[in-house]
Amino acid sequence: MLATLTGLGLSAAAGLNAYIPLLAVGLLARFTDLLALPAGYTWLENPWVLAAVAVLLAAEVVLDKIAVVDHVNDAIQTVVRPTVGGVIFAATTAAQRLDASAWMRDHPWVGIVLGVLVALLVHGAKATARPIVNTTTLGVGTPVVSALEDVASLGLSLVAILAPVLVVVAAGLGIWGFAALLRRRRRRRDAGRQAAPV
Repeated sequence: MLATLTGLGLSAAAGLNAYIPLLAVGLLARFTDLLALPAGYTWLENPWVLAAVAVLLAAEVVLDKIAVVDHVNDAIQTVVRPTVGGVIFAATTAAQRLDASAWMRDHPWVGIVLGVLVALLVHGAKATARPIVNTTTLGVGTPVVSALEDVASLGLSLVAILAPVLVVVAAGLGIWGFAALLRRRRRRRDAGRQAAPV
């Protein structure tokens, strides 16, 4: 159960920012004993890979804070974030111990698919919410929301690795926040319709 939460938490974090959980896993595997990557994924802790991911993270952090540019970035990231979600789920040792059953050992692709789906779902929520934020704040809220997403991605990555049970709490808060944003948008739209002359 904890292994599932670790994989799902890292995948959800990848849905917000693909490079934060990837860099976190790579650095923790390279410099600590918290993570031991399986043989097929040790490339994630290679210094060259870590450097490349750090450069991509820097670009993502800057591009995602600029209104309109963030939409282009989100379109590109529609492929990247779910892919990283699947890789990161499969790469953690916890993901390999997802289930002690023979079925899971015989079907390791299930973890990859779960990671892809979770990252895609979170990315979809982010990509849906961002235009709402941009239009209701005239782009002023873009860097604020982007910074909050980066902090959430980092926090969720660390929680998934250090205290996976809290991933359930984080997921609940994320769903609540997205629902609140949609309710707010619906209220504004309804208020605009009522105020419009007939």
